[in-house]
Amino acid sequence: MLNAIHHVALICTDYDRSRRFYVELLGLDLIREVYREERQSWKADLRIGSVQLELFSFPSPAMRLSHPEATGLRHLAFAVANLDPVIMRLEAAGVAVEPIRIDPYTDQRFTFFSDPDGLPLELYEAP
Repeated sequence: MLNAIHHVALICTDYDRSRRFYVELLGLDLIREVYREERQSWKADLRIGSVQLELFSFPSPAMRLSHPEATGLRHLAFAVANLDPVIMRLEAAGVAVEPIRIDPYTDQRFTFFSDPDGLPLELYEAP
C-alpha cells in the first residue's frame, strides 16, 4: 500500500536562517522555492537522497515543545557514512553537537544536534 516516504515538512521561525542551515551547512539540494503571498509564507522543496524536505515559514508560528518530549515527530535522522567529518563541519559552524552514542541494538554510532529553531536532528552512521 505505501511505497516510501515522499517528504517531511518543517516550519521555521526565520526562513533565511533555516534555508542557509539546511542548504549551505547540511548540503541539501534546493529543488524549488516559492513565496506564497496569500499566506505570507516561503516554501522551499529540498532534496536529500530520494526524500524531500519541505521548509515553510509562517508569520508567528507556535514553538514546538521538546522537553519533556511531546507527542508527534520526535526527531529527523540523517544517514551519514562517517560521523566525524560531519560533526567537525557542524562544530566549526558553531552548532552544538551531543557526544556520540552507540545504538545498543545495531552497534552503530549516532549523535544529536538541533536546527536553528531547536528541532532535534540526528546523525546516524550507516556505512
